[in-house]
Amino acid sequence: MTKGSAVFEIIYDPDAVRHLRAIDRKLHAAIRDAIDQQLSHQPDQPTKNRKPLRQPAPWGAAWELRCGHNNQFRVLYRIEDDQRVRVLAIGLKDRNRLLIGGQEWEP
Repeated sequence: MTKGSAVFEIIYDPDAVRHLRAIDRKLHAAIRDAIDQQLSHQPDQPTKNRKPLRQPAPWGAAWELRCGHNNQFRVLYRIEDDQRVRVLAIGLKDRNRLLIGGQEWEP
C-alpha cells in the first residue's frame, strides 16, 4: 500500500492516448485534471470514485477511476511500483455501455 503522501508519476499507455482521442477534445483537460488529482496521491486507496477491479480485467488494469460530469468517464489503471501509475484505458460510460476508443467494450 501507499506510504505517506508520496507523489506518483502518471504514465499514459499509448492505447490510453488513442482512447482519449476518441473523446471530444474539449473534455480532455477535465479528464487529465481528474487523473492528476485522483491518482498522484494514494492511487491504491479506495474512494467513492476509485475502486479495485475484479480480475481478470481489461488491459491488465487493477483499478478504475470514475470521473467527469455524472462520472461518465472510466479510467483503467494499475500501480507499477511505489512511485508510478500507468493509465491503460480511458472510456465513456453511456448508460450500460462502455465505449473505449470509440468502440463498445463488454466485460
